[in-house]
Amino acid sequence: MAVQKLPIAKAINESLRTALETDPKVLVMGEDVGKLGGVFRVTDGLQKDFGEDRVIDTPLAESGIVGTAIGMALRGYRPVVEIQFDGFVFPAYDQIVTQLAKMHARALGKVKVPVVVRIPYGGGIGAVEHHSESPEALFAHVAGLKVVTPSNASDAYWMLQQAIQSDDPVIFFEPKRRYWDKGEVDTEAVPADLHKAVVAREGTDLTLVAYGPMVKVCLEAATVAAEEGTSIEVLDLRSISPLDFDAVQKSVEKTRHLVVVHEAPVFLGSGAEIAARITERCFYHLEAPVLRVGGYHAPYPPARLEEEYLPGLDRVLDAVDRSLAY
Repeated sequence: MAVQKLPIAKAINESLRTALETDPKVLVMGEDVGKLGGVFRVTDGLQKDFGEDRVIDTPLAESGIVGTAIGMALRGYRPVVEIQFDGFVFPAYDQIVTQLAKMHARALGKVKVPVVVRIPYGGGIGAVEHHSESPEALFAHVAGLKVVTPSNASDAYWMLQQAIQSDDPVIFFEPKRRYWDKGEVDTEAVPADLHKAVVAREGTDLTLVAYGPMVKVCLEAATVAAEEGTSIEVLDLRSISPLDFDAVQKSVEKTRHLVVVHEAPVFLGSGAEIAARITERCFYHLEAPVLRVGGYHAPYPPARLEEEYLPGLDRVLDAVDRSLAY
């Protein structure tokens, strides 16, 4: 078995390398992805091995990068675009929403636009302004886009493979503060469906639903709660659009309590959609309201204050206690 223990960043690098080797139509493009290997070194060594025509250093113009990728996709290529930081994606938002997301429907299904947009997202790295955003709900709201995010190295490797092979545009959010968390990656495994949630930890008393960077926090919360006799089930969503409501419903019907956790602001976040849908589906199973834990409805704070902003262990456990107290 080809099993390696890799950091998430290296797993993404290996996934890109595999895609470039397997399909000559796959391209990687973005700011500093070539000679520098990306600001997080995620694309390190790829341009040296595959050349400047396959791993392309672009101008500092996100709208132009995504627009070029759309044109290349229409000509049969499979571009993988890197947006250097989450806060830099907004100049490209017009291209993503008005062109990338709509072309398949506009062409009555005759045109495919297989573009992957990789975005390092979230906080926890002490960065300056515009470098620690969680904009996933803005993309999940847009019909025509798939939005996914891995929480571990194995998912990082396989989910990127599946995203590149998809004929639909995929927004691939990478939890940057987890880039150096290591995990086992089996490159010969059979991966889970790209849009299926997985149970990261079994439990019976309460369901914690999370994705990306917050899965690790929820697993830590479950460990602490277990010491006090509370059995928590942790569900890793993996996909934000489409959302695997069936998996959430199955878990909630068992535990009868649900807390949704994400770094993004709670107001109009993906947790709001989950809370609404699960309340509709599981009204007679729930023994408490669905609670949400997330960031505040405020601009992301300076680096020294981000620990006060980010939902951590205490805020998750507080929500657990409030839910179980009903």
